[in-house]
Amino acid sequence: MNLDEALQTFITESRELLEEMENALLNVDIAGDQSEAINAIFRAAHTIKGSAGLFSLDHIVAFTHVVESLLDEVRDGRVVLNDEMIVLLLSCCDYLSGMTDALAAGRLDADPDTAPEGEMLLQQLRRHMAGGHAEEAQAADAPLAVHAEPGVERIDQERGDSDYWHISLRFGRGVLQNGMDPIAFLRYLAKLGKIVGIATVPDAMPPAEEMDAELCYLGFEIAFDSAADREAIAGVFEFVQDDCEIRIIPPHSKVSHYVDLIRALPEQAARLGEILVRCGSVTSHELEGALHQQSHPDNPQDEVVPQQLGSILVGAGSVPPVVVEAALAKQKQVSEQKAQESRSIRVDSDKLDRLIDLVGELIIAGARANMIGQHIQNTELQECTSTLSGLVEEVRDAALELRMVKIGATFNRFQRVVHDVARELGKDIGLIVDGEDSELDKTVVEKIGDPLMHLVRNAMDHGIEPGDVRVANGKPAKGMIKLNAFHESGSIVIEVSDDGGGLRKEKILAKAVERGLVDADRKLTDSEIYNLIFEAGFSTAEKITNLSGRGVGMDVVKRNITALRGSVDVSSKEGAGTTVTVRLPLTLAIIDGFLVQVGSSVFVIPLDMIEECIEYATEPGQDYCNLRGQVLPFVRLRELFRIDGAATRRESIVVLKLGNHRAGLAVDTLLGEFQTVIKPLSPMFSEVKCISGSTILGSGEVALILDVAALMQAVSGKGVVALAA
Repeated sequence: MNLDEALQTFITESRELLEEMENALLNVDIAGDQSEAINAIFRAAHTIKGSAGLFSLDHIVAFTHVVESLLDEVRDGRVVLNDEMIVLLLSCCDYLSGMTDALAAGRLDADPDTAPEGEMLLQQLRRHMAGGHAEEAQAADAPLAVHAEPGVERIDQERGDSDYWHISLRFGRGVLQNGMDPIAFLRYLAKLGKIVGIATVPDAMPPAEEMDAELCYLGFEIAFDSAADREAIAGVFEFVQDDCEIRIIPPHSKVSHYVDLIRALPEQAARLGEILVRCGSVTSHELEGALHQQSHPDNPQDEVVPQQLGSILVGAGSVPPVVVEAALAKQKQVSEQKAQESRSIRVDSDKLDRLIDLVGELIIAGARANMIGQHIQNTELQECTSTLSGLVEEVRDAALELRMVKIGATFNRFQRVVHDVARELGKDIGLIVDGEDSELDKTVVEKIGDPLMHLVRNAMDHGIEPGDVRVANGKPAKGMIKLNAFHESGSIVIEVSDDGGGLRKEKILAKAVERGLVDADRKLTDSEIYNLIFEAGFSTAEKITNLSGRGVGMDVVKRNITALRGSVDVSSKEGAGTTVTVRLPLTLAIIDGFLVQVGSSVFVIPLDMIEECIEYATEPGQDYCNLRGQVLPFVRLRELFRIDGAATRRESIVVLKLGNHRAGLAVDTLLGEFQTVIKPLSPMFSEVKCISGSTILGSGEVALILDVAALMQAVSGKGVVALAA
């Protein structure tokens, strides 16, 4: 990895750490263990500072050091984390994000335009510290000081005459690639004292044929004689601390410290005696004696059932039982952790897109081969193409899974939005997130962020009432926004709900009539009235604010969602709240489709939207049928797309289901399932209704993919059947 690649990795990881830091700050009040949340915030700032130091980004190091110093005082209980401090630290996150963006743009030095903002934040941070400016000035003299890890005591006492510091050190795999020399750190350590004993631990070394010369596989167990304190010793490894596993046990430590070390040792199949010697709990002489006793037991019965080494050591008084139990537990978990160990790598999104494109071409080529096999009636070729189709389908599913990401990352962005907008509006509003583990295509995630942002802000501005109004109506003063996501019928459903005042039908209808959107004498259902808010320029706001009131936004929300082959619907109850339901396809690349034919034209229907297919003898002009005692409205594709030719006497009806609604689609012929590679339509056809894309058949012909949501609207005038919830 060259320097530019390493810098890009630092930028990416810094953005992730800042996002984690921001989420932890926003949720610190509701965290079950507040100390752990504060530790997470501290670790994020500390990691950014340490990594920035590797690239000599002094302006980032200096700023994060002050942030880290304040967080350290919060961890120690010297400063209480209050709302004002949370807002300040969130502003620091924004400032660090700005510096990271500047770094991504190629500016390695501090931006003079933002320097006043940074200085102002530094002054506020110092003001919140327990020791004020003097404390910070003292910390500034030692900017590279390392603080103890959470939950570990600070030991300032000097060593005793008969014991040493014990340092357990495991360098990270990439320490060499990052330009660090492990031996240099050991040489520097020797300046603080004397390395009495050192053991190289090569347990992680792979077989020679699997070894990567650029990676570091070594660890060290060090007995260190020094009068330095823990912070000074830890400071030696500051620049590699975040990539390495470093554990320091002071002289005259309690047994519990050795127990913790045993449990934290690297996952390797080490024998019990080796683990105990490595952590310093027993000497090699004691181990030898125990092994000899195990091989030559005094009790002849032990030759049949060998005595366990742990029992021998405990019986000889060499080591407390609790230490042996910890070591045995460590051995037991090794194999389990090895089996569960997961590894991940970063892959450029463009490479994934290229992979999906190639898989799509492979599907088209496979369909072509299958068609040729059927045409020439070659049994062996048909068997081969059948196997090929199955493999291609597995490759397709595996490739699509690579692009699936959890929507939780998108949802977490709104924690900050709700926090900031609530303060701007002067309202007390909270956010509840559910279903964040639901997955969908990364392309959909990227494009749904802005529409969801507008829905959340709109709910806060228009939906949630002021605190005094809520109390007067018997509600809690704090309003709540809820984001929920779940899978349904091959789609992902995202709900944005609020417990506000709800939509006022009469006001919406009056405004729509006033603007000429609907006729005054037309009867509309509740759903139709609520969906009028998505009309261009529609607004019932009585005044214009920084957030809304100009009649723009909701129509853009619907247009963006429709562009993703999705649909949006609104339900509301006056006085109780509003729910906006967004329904999106899981992927925009490849789907399972169902081919139908009308005349000489072939269409594709997403398979997940089909409930069943029926044969039905229809009458001319008839637009509904009896489906097991229920009225099923349907639309003829021939009439909808004005396809020439007469309809067949007995048509096939494809029963479609979208959410809680059902409708039918009358076609001439059912052609069966087909793996569909979605090709976007040219902008020339952007206004074409009921078509969401195209695909290429095995014959080379083009088939149009039907937009089920738009078809449902086309049938809506005929009374789409609402399914029971």
